[in-house]
Amino acid sequence: MPDSIQNEVVEYRAFTSDDIPAAHALSMSVKWRHRADDWRFAARLGRGLAAVAQNGELAGTALAFEFGAEAATVGMFIVSPEHQHHGIGRGLLTRLMDRLGSRLLLVHASEDGRPLCESLGLEHLGTIHQHQGAAFQPPLVSLPPGERLRPIGAKDTPRLAALASRAGGLDRTELMPALLDVSSGIALDRDGELIGFALFRRFGDGHVIGPVVAPESADQNRAKALISYWLASNAGMFVRVDTPARFGLSSWLEGLGLPLVDTIEQMALNGPPPADDTLRQFALTSQAVW
Repeated sequence: MPDSIQNEVVEYRAFTSDDIPAAHALSMSVKWRHRADDWRFAARLGRGLAAVAQNGELAGTALAFEFGAEAATVGMFIVSPEHQHHGIGRGLLTRLMDRLGSRLLLVHASEDGRPLCESLGLEHLGTIHQHQGAAFQPPLVSLPPGERLRPIGAKDTPRLAALASRAGGLDRTELMPALLDVSSGIALDRDGELIGFALFRRFGDGHVIGPVVAPESADQNRAKALISYWLASNAGMFVRVDTPARFGLSSWLEGLGLPLVDTIEQMALNGPPPADDTLRQFALTSQAVW
């Protein structure tokens, strides 16, 4: 449906797979590292909107990712630099909010995007630290007696989904099988019981470690062991980790050679999510799907 915003006519319509080449070009224009395959994966998981300028150019995108009937996240939220400050971002976000109704809504907002989110009633939950690099020397991290790392097996999927759902407060039942299709995984096992895990997959021009889920502890050694496993197995590769600042892993990651390169604000409407305090999600799946 066309909408005239500050003298610019914009049509909002459903985002489709045909939009992926233009969306990939749009993300490169704002210096995101996403590949076209990363867009394809996001479009497979979510549904959303494209904002199209009068000349047919893709001016903006926003996708919603639903977690059961109670919650959703918004990601892949971009407005072309040439079309910013014309209300297109507000048009995309308000239309998605109308579709999602009374769900708990979660958004990762940049410094530029935070005022818009605040004006729409979203509240600050915390800060995400984005770490990335290729020169790292992870230490060997000791685990408590009876605990070990082991490969993830096909029968682990329901348990992985349950742990991720508890740690992040979002229902990961449908996400986890799709995520495992494109990821490798390592499990944290305690006397035969799976109590944590970390996934590793291609993303952008390198790889991402996430999600990372483990029990809470004073030293966070379980999360460190899971992350260190992937770093040690992929020495010299470009790797990214997005971690909540409140969990205190940033200094440790910087010491390994993964510098802090960006900070993003976690914001929520009708939140926060009901996470289990005994279990933590130490690294995001992505800034789109948390």
